Amino acid sequence: MSARSRKISFVFTKHLLNALTRTRFGLMDAAQKRVIRAEELRLAFEELGPAFIKLGQLISLRPDMFPAEYVFEMESLRDAVPALPYKAIAEVIEKDFGKSPDELFVDFEREPIGSASIAQVHRAKLHEPYTTIFGEELDAGTPLAIKVVRPHTKETIEADLEIAARWVDRLNWFDSLRRFNVGLIVEELSESLQRECDLRNEARISDEFAFEYRAWPRVTTAPMIWPYISPNVLTMGFVEGYHLTEAEQAEAAGVDARYLALHGAEVFMRQVLELGYFHADLHQSNMILTPDSRICYIDFGILGNVAAEHREAITQVLVATVYGDAKRAIKYSAPLGLVITPERQPIVEQKVAELMSRTLGATPRDIRGFAIGFLGIMNDERVSVPRGFGLLIKALVTVEGCAQMVYPDIDVTVAAKPYATKLVARQMMNPARLYQRLPDALDAFLEELVG
Repeated sequence: MSARSRKISFVFTKHLLNALTRTRFGLMDAAQKRVIRAEELRLAFEELGPAFIKLGQLISLRPDMFPAEYVFEMESLRDAVPALPYKAIAEVIEKDFGKSPDELFVDFEREPIGSASIAQVHRAKLHEPYTTIFGEELDAGTPLAIKVVRPHTKETIEADLEIAARWVDRLNWFDSLRRFNVGLIVEELSESLQRECDLRNEARISDEFAFEYRAWPRVTTAPMIWPYISPNVLTMGFVEGYHLTEAEQAEAAGVDARYLALHGAEVFMRQVLELGYFHADLHQSNMILTPDSRICYIDFGILGNVAAEHREAITQVLVATVYGDAKRAIKYSAPLGLVITPERQPIVEQKVAELMSRTLGATPRDIRGFAIGFLGIMNDERVSVPRGFGLLIKALVTVEGCAQMVYPDIDVTVAAKPYATKLVARQMMNPARLYQRLPDALDAFLEELVG
């Protein structure tokens, strides 16, 4: 057994024992045990580094596969590591471009402004004027943020994935864990890391996002500087502004932070429900409130997708959620694959209605509490949660969390309700949909007419 394998075994064993102790050796109720176990697993992932941090991030995107407590605990994974010295970063840049950072840029800062498991970011300035693909003119001396993949990251992660795969085989010995299909997550992780370790993918997605939102004056992204983008280096304009936790400073500077928090909710819902893809790694560092009152999205390393055929059903479920309509929520969950047997449907509807009353009947509404409770009900009833439904739940919680970083008492359903209602109306009036429903409408009319 290699030294790395021994460390991984030690870390997992340590946190397993911690979980056993904290749960009084299994004497707590099931929900409390899941919370504690999820926290210990998250701590283990943080301790083990890049591959396991990314594994946790993928778990946070799969509420269809994992208990809610694990999904939402993994959102708080901290991806911060000690910075590498300038020399190591300079070597990566020179290898990709054949020139040193000081030849390519002006005032390349030796100390990074951020350091994560896969890459670290340095500030510099543009050496000469540049016109972006959208026609934006950037002057020489424009501040830049330069993201550089840490040396040997890919090899280190691949080695960890091999060890993780062996752990998955061991986990599959247990019936209670086999149903989570962790092996599929490890496969997804391998594919995701291949994309994430090539920074050209992130640059391309960022520009696609900017294009899709070109008509939205309150939404922006960092401009990409393509002559200085390679698999290991991403150069973009540095975005001045405030993180979500700095709302008071933003307001003092004249930024309408509260409006942006609500507007951000609508932007995110449009990503999920209309565009079909969305920024799947939203947190306080990836959204910036700019001095001119816009939301700037950065760091597009993880992107989620929603199938076109699922968007109407997801919209209907969203409307049901914000209006507290349990029956509608269950009805439109069926096209997404949430299969509830006829004999269990009344009790499931009753439980969901009671949950909605507790969590969505108060002010402000507790979207996170509803999400965890709903997924818990499905787990208790042994109902398989489809990915489309899980994405909706996750989207609502993400929106709420980001908005409440700006204002803790904000109610995102204030933004969700009119937007979702308008979207449903547009879907219902679609000529193709009206034509599809015409035979059923005629049958109903004739039955009423004949009596």
